Amino acid sequence: MPSLNFIGGEKGGVGKSVTARVLAQYFIDKGRAFTGFDTDRSHTSFTRFYADYASPVVVDTYEGLDMIVGEFEDPADDGKIPSVIVDLAAQTAAPLSRWIRDSDLISLMAEMGVTVNFWHLADAGKDSVELLDRLINTYGGGPNYIVVKNQGRGSDFKQLEESDAMKKTLALGGRVITLANLHEASMRKIDRQNASFWAATHVTTGPDALGMLERQRVKTWLKGTYAVFDSLPLG
Repeated sequence: MPSLNFIGGEKGGVGKSVTARVLAQYFIDKGRAFTGFDTDRSHTSFTRFYADYASPVVVDTYEGLDMIVGEFEDPADDGKIPSVIVDLAAQTAAPLSRWIRDSDLISLMAEMGVTVNFWHLADAGKDSVELLDRLINTYGGGPNYIVVKNQGRGSDFKQLEESDAMKKTLALGGRVITLANLHEASMRKIDRQNASFWAATHVTTGPDALGMLERQRVKTWLKGTYAVFDSLPLG
């Protein structure tokens, strides 16, 4: 069963693109077909790092958003329908929700056997709690909710964990996972290279190439992240 993954959080700087990138690498390493879409017109982070798999899409037009679902009508060469990763830019909730509502997308995906996952990237601030509450109130039951406590953006998530928004999420069967922090200096080198996580762990030459122990830490981080992803409904 393929999955449609909206990687969001609504605000900037919570780790949406990093999560989209590591999910892409997870699908690649697991041999699962997928297509990626990048809605951030200013940074296009997802497209930069996974150019062979992701392409930009305009989120404020129905024609652009329709391209996302069009992937489920075009099976891969082996007949398998690919999963989809959508890296949502900040402040895209309103046009996205209108498109989903007007298209009755959740029901359509259920009929097609596609799992819909809303990923909510959260830092340790109050905004993430309020935005999660807004997400749950917008879509209610139907899609899956994956709340990601991003340790790269905070360490004390008590406010989120004890919130009414979290209680609503769990009541709807939502999942809560933790994305461990990857060493900051290593991540900066990866970003300067525009490197996929595979390239970061294999390329050994160049001014921003990771050292042996840096590569080992990235591999360890990927292994731990993959173990978490294995428990999710990703197809």
